[in-house]
Amino acid sequence: MNRIIFEDLFVLEMANNHYGKLERGLKIIREYARIVRFNNVRAAIKVQLRDVDSFIHQDFRNRTDIRYIKKTLDTQMPRADFQTIVDAIKKGGCIPMATPFDEASVDFCVELGLPLLKLASSDVNDWVLIEKIAKTRKPVICSTGGTTLKDLDDLVVFFENRNIPLAINHCVSLYPCEEGDLELNQIDFLRKRYPHHVIGLSTHEYKDWDCSIQIAYAKGARTFERHIDIDDEGIPVSPYCSLPAQIDLWFKAFNRAQLMCGSSGDSRRMISEPETKYLNNLVRGVYAKRDLPAGHMLNHESMDKDIYLAIPLQKGQISCRELMQGETLLHPIPKDKPILIDAIDSAYAYNDELKNIIYERGI
Repeated sequence: MNRIIFEDLFVLEMANNHYGKLERGLKIIREYARIVRFNNVRAAIKVQLRDVDSFIHQDFRNRTDIRYIKKTLDTQMPRADFQTIVDAIKKGGCIPMATPFDEASVDFCVELGLPLLKLASSDVNDWVLIEKIAKTRKPVICSTGGTTLKDLDDLVVFFENRNIPLAINHCVSLYPCEEGDLELNQIDFLRKRYPHHVIGLSTHEYKDWDCSIQIAYAKGARTFERHIDIDDEGIPVSPYCSLPAQIDLWFKAFNRAQLMCGSSGDSRRMISEPETKYLNNLVRGVYAKRDLPAGHMLNHESMDKDIYLAIPLQKGQISCRELMQGETLLHPIPKDKPILIDAIDSAYAYNDELKNIIYERGI
């Protein structure tokens, strides 16, 4: 399955659907798109979609004492406004994305041309919604939240059987989340259990924007999500939301983690020339302990009498790395003089590439 779309992807969710205000949503997009560009990261800006008329039962639409119902009603927007939002996200160089909470909203995602969908933690076992999402064939990111292991296994098998790309975000459904509740070791668990899927971190913490993402990246998380907001118009910012300056810190922490972790953990790293040169300066060279005649063979029995190892290693000199039994001297070597590669008859002496390396190292 194509994992590329999820790799090193940030998902920025506009909290509370920017309170249903188009201009506020556009301002959020402008501010965060600029920060995304400055930090040279890949990011999606995500909205939440609900078909309010069908999502809330008609008998409960006046129940403003129920927080979730009140928030859903207060933040609804005309469909045309969502198209404006999507266009602005694209213009800002980000990926438009949505969490659909009902089947009609999935159809709206298709109508808006969204390339990525999110499945909320609360819907991991909502099979009516999941079937609808799967029919779009679009890549999906799901958050695990309080999901049971069986439900998560079933979801993964469902998407694998349909060959639909699925990323799995470790998530703790506490708003906000304390540092002691992060459970970042779950990233290790998810990577081992679902090795063919990108594992990520969706977090609601409110005290840290550098340590957790660096730990998560080092553990192998490759997609990351936070709620975002702006502090203006007197609208209170939820404690689990990040502000622009904090997301800037978050991106910079990611870039530092990426720099520190280096290349892939699937193969041996490339050793740099400065590192090789530094280590070569510490390698001991082979010196004659006594005057050695031409034709003398170096062997284990007389090695302690014939040679000794010391720094510095000189250009063309054999080192402890090349010293082997059975090397024959081609000409005399005076006491305390280096034994050069050209002075011995060995396998190294007939390999021009190795000889060049030996002559380029040392002092």
